[in-house]
Amino acid sequence: MSPFWKHIVVAAAIFVAVSLFARLIDWSLRRRPLPPEAVTRYRIFRRTVTAVILMVGLFSALLAIPEVRAVAGGLLASSALLGVVLGFAAQRTLGNFVAGILIALAQPVRIGDRVEYAGSSGVVEEIGLTYTFIRAYDRRRIVVPNEKLASEVIVNASIRSRETFAEVSVPVPLTADLDGAIDALREDVSAERDADVYVTSLDGSAMVTVRAAATDDLAAEHLEHELRLRAHRRLRALGVWT
Repeated sequence: MSPFWKHIVVAAAIFVAVSLFARLIDWSLRRRPLPPEAVTRYRIFRRTVTAVILMVGLFSALLAIPEVRAVAGGLLASSALLGVVLGFAAQRTLGNFVAGILIALAQPVRIGDRVEYAGSSGVVEEIGLTYTFIRAYDRRRIVVPNEKLASEVIVNASIRSRETFAEVSVPVPLTADLDGAIDALREDVSAERDADVYVTSLDGSAMVTVRAAATDDLAAEHLEHELRLRAHRRLRALGVWT
């Protein structure tokens, strides 16, 4: 084998070794059990570390080939100038990248948070290096550049706590005993936390809302199913629904 191809093999081995090292670091960071407030920070940190390691591995592999060592050295020496050129060429992308790091550190939003942005509500599903994905309640994805997310107003309903409310509304005929129906429904949810029953509208029929606290969105969804069944059974037993 010629010396040139030996150098190519060495360079490839260096890059493969660095790539495996990057994967090992990513795997070790990913497998750690983390509290919700640390998930976002670690995900951004993992991707940044992987990108830096791969970049270092690429230049190290190039330096192992004498024929391109001068080119690689020149690239390293002119990295500051290259950074300036790339900075002007990709200001928006770099702004999104820096904003992603700021979001990971300050954490105005975290993965799993219930948020409202630009009139749309959903759950933060992914915070990438440049874009954040919000899963709307109709399962659409709202893709927001990190720069906008870091500089614009966003309503975060779970920044301090993931607690939420399970809430269902049931119609009650205006001819029915409304006070009796509300008292019965209140009795049904008296064991729930922060439970309440109240009338929200009187338009054709009385719309009665039943609500109770839940630990998170999934628990709220299950509790809403249960509240609907309880309301149906109680109102039928009272003769409100026949």
